[in-house]
Amino acid sequence: MRRRGAGFAAASAILLGMTPVLGKQAIQAGLAPVAVVAARTAGAAAVLFLVVAIFRRRDLYIYPLGLVGCLLAGGLNGLGSLLYYTGLARLDAGLAQLLFSLYPVFVAMILYLDGQRYTALTLARLGLSLPAVYLLTRSAGEPVDPAAAALMLAAGLLYALHIPINQRVLYEVPAPTVTLYTLLAMTAVVGPAFLFARPELPADLRPVAGPLLALTGVTFLSRLALFAGVKRIGGLQTSLLGLAELLVAVVLAHLWLRESLSASQWAGAALLAGALLLAVLDPGEHLARRGRGWLHWLTPREARVEAAMEAREGAGDAVGAGD
Repeated sequence: MRRRGAGFAAASAILLGMTPVLGKQAIQAGLAPVAVVAARTAGAAAVLFLVVAIFRRRDLYIYPLGLVGCLLAGGLNGLGSLLYYTGLARLDAGLAQLLFSLYPVFVAMILYLDGQRYTALTLARLGLSLPAVYLLTRSAGEPVDPAAAALMLAAGLLYALHIPINQRVLYEVPAPTVTLYTLLAMTAVVGPAFLFARPELPADLRPVAGPLLALTGVTFLSRLALFAGVKRIGGLQTSLLGLAELLVAVVLAHLWLRESLSASQWAGAALLAGALLLAVLDPGEHLARRGRGWLHWLTPREARVEAAMEAREGAGDAVGAGD
């Protein structure tokens, strides 16, 4: 299961690595950032809803607290997407993804509060990403737009927050179900933002059609792979493997958009790449499925009763062994 989960996480990272390049192409073709995020999110949610409704109708069911969790996670991620594409419009695609890729640090802190405990190697991998912050905010010796950099970091924080919330729901719910309701919640946030902003659309939509359709497909597939990975190996391991997306983004930005990185930015990328390579040796964290963390309220009542019974049985066995 762990190997399969790692495969899903890696696939999600590769797909997500295409996001900043495709999004940048759509923005450069004349589409406003809010229009890009609204179109790709609504499109991916519509495609997934049709697939589930036609081929896997049983996956439409979700327990009430799980639905609340998906709506909360989707709302946070929808807001983060708006910040992400706004920042992307003001930064190079490669640099934007490098800043966003610091989100595993936030995931680690949030999951620790929810009862997760990590190996020393996991913490070492996190430590490698910390000194990259300064390196990544330097561009050919010139300071990066601080407001745009802050938008990308805030987007990473909101993205990180939605992963532990969905991880709790995924203990009891299939990944396609969680993906569907999370995408619908994201659409409920970015759709009204688009209507409120009323951005001017380009007269000729043909140049933006290709990048936008590709971005919608990437969103659809990457979200399914992301939550399948979280379900099997946990949010932090999925996030750390997700660092591969920055390598994809940097390579594609160089090949497609002719962007370049300074020596210090390459050094930051190398640090994060080193953290990714150490995943081969990392056994991963213990998944606190029934722990009393801050997201314990998302666990259905039946699972809480089961966990309590298991705990009592474990205590009874310990007493018996002592006698």
